[in-house]
Amino acid sequence: MRNDTRLSRMLHVLIHMDRHEERATSETIARMLETNPVVVRRTMGLLRDRGYVTSDKGHNGGWSLARPLAEITLLDIHEALGSQSIFSIGLATDNPTCLVEQAVNQALGQAFDEAQALLLKRLASISVASLAEDFDARYQALGQPCKNL
Repeated sequence: MRNDTRLSRMLHVLIHMDRHEERATSETIARMLETNPVVVRRTMGLLRDRGYVTSDKGHNGGWSLARPLAEITLLDIHEALGSQSIFSIGLATDNPTCLVEQAVNQALGQAFDEAQALLLKRLASISVASLAEDFDARYQALGQPCKNL
């Protein structure tokens, strides 16, 4: 099963966008992420719908931040992308009348719910700006940026 990397990829894009004055086109973002511009437009559209980015069409068009990174949390972006389940582990439901399956699902379900609540609380406490500050410190120390927009 493939991991859903949209959250980390969109956080990456937002930090790049914050560091550049010009708008980022879907094509430029797609090259950076090694994906298709249609995928970028669809995903960025989810962020636009929540007010985190804006877009302009035409010459000099593209995507830009609608809010400072300090006003956006990791949870905000996670929710904008559709709040996919944090875990890829699922519960067996082949034999719902089996008492063993019920006991296993009860224990696992409760553990998953508690872990997810803890992780979501943590995501809500981290701003995208704090990630950008960490990048700045790493860049100052190493001077090795990644692919730019």
